[in-house]
Amino acid sequence: MLEFAESGESRVGLGIYPAPNLEDIQQLAESWNLHPVLVEDLLHAGQRPKLERYGNVTLLVVRSALYLDAAEEVELSEFHVLLRPGAIAILCQDNRWVDGTPGRDWADGIGSAHDILDKQLLANPALLRLGAEAILYRLLDEIVDGYVPTLQGLGIDKEQIELQVFSGDAAVTERIYRLSQEVIDMQHATASLGEVVRSLASGFSKYNVPGELQTYLQDVSDHLTRAHTQTQEYRDALSQILNVNSTLVAQRQNEDMKKISGWAAILFAPTLIAAVYGMNFDNMPELHWALGYPVAIAAMVAFAAGLYGVFKWRKWF
Repeated sequence: MLEFAESGESRVGLGIYPAPNLEDIQQLAESWNLHPVLVEDLLHAGQRPKLERYGNVTLLVVRSALYLDAAEEVELSEFHVLLRPGAIAILCQDNRWVDGTPGRDWADGIGSAHDILDKQLLANPALLRLGAEAILYRLLDEIVDGYVPTLQGLGIDKEQIELQVFSGDAAVTERIYRLSQEVIDMQHATASLGEVVRSLASGFSKYNVPGELQTYLQDVSDHLTRAHTQTQEYRDALSQILNVNSTLVAQRQNEDMKKISGWAAILFAPTLIAAVYGMNFDNMPELHWALGYPVAIAAMVAFAAGLYGVFKWRKWF
């Protein structure tokens, strides 16, 4: 689906493929005369963000992020962007057709993508005059801005986990591990996209990128750096929380062992007295004494009460 956006001074070809199938990619490859290796990349999703140039065509793989608070998961959507002078094509790989069945709605990727491009970008003639690169940089900016609510969601859950750790909830360990995995996925996305942005910046002079577009990309780079730094801080914080939780669990286990050991000692003294006087030898002190039984019981109680008092004083109970 190739359209043209006009600003009065420029005409930019814009192709948006919300759910690309094999026929779409083949048509695009024929019309753009794409390199076979590039076509193979378009046919395979699940790639890390990267930038590759094939003659006058540039391929970018980028990922947007959407935080699903109920599941505490970061959903990453993969986009393949093809750029050449005067034209750009955007393929949402997470929505590709599989066995004739479409994937998720385009809006699940980076929010309302059509609104982003149609209303915010194509309605801006000044920006559109800068060419197809303006659409690319605006898309990157929107993707990076989308990291902000995702990180906010991760931050809220991190704070909840901190409270949960000190409340003694036994289920918090699994939650820490799951959230740490989501933070790691987010860190990989920001780090890889940072490499893409740096690669674009390195080609400013070689490809004569206008100064205004360089400013746009620098803004994207600044926002991405902050997002990556915050992601790293979350990962470090969760690692510290996990260490604190392990320490608290060890302390609670130590307290439990103290209680178990204390009760075992309290029960040991009466058991020892009963075992000695239960051997039924004829020549034993007080064996035939009338007060022998009550004295033995009293000794058992006294030993147990004494040990309980000692352990209570030492705060084992």
